[in-house]
Amino acid sequence: MPAGRQSSYLAKPAEVSREWLHVDAEGKVLGRLAVDIANVLMGKHKPTYTAHVDTGDFVVVTNAHKFKLTGRKADEMKYDRYTYHYGGGRSTSFREMMARHPERVIRFAVQRMLPKTAMGDRMLKKLKVYASDTHPHTNHDLKPWRS
Repeated sequence: MPAGRQSSYLAKPAEVSREWLHVDAEGKVLGRLAVDIANVLMGKHKPTYTAHVDTGDFVVVTNAHKFKLTGRKADEMKYDRYTYHYGGGRSTSFREMMARHPERVIRFAVQRMLPKTAMGDRMLKKLKVYASDTHPHTNHDLKPWRS
């Protein structure tokens, strides 16, 4: 390479090494937790981040029912969906979602922060959320995440 030229590193999909990170959601604020998880899933915490390549790591979240919300979000938040039939709009309150599926609350928060593309769908598959302390990923070398 001639002197004075700079080159940028672009990661290739075959060169990406993935780690397994563990996040304990107990006592964390939902939005801040979701931002950290989304950045890890995208790979933005690595110096080899490349926008068009999935360089992110796997994330295992435990204690998904013990996070915090600030303000009046617990009373006002709703999860909307559509059944694709006429008049098929359905809405679920935050409290009802926490009673039935607390792990989905974190998954939806992270999903909305990821790219809305096929690559974003692949990134979301690397997120494993569990409402309790136990999880089936004990055979992986889980490293604690700093958040």
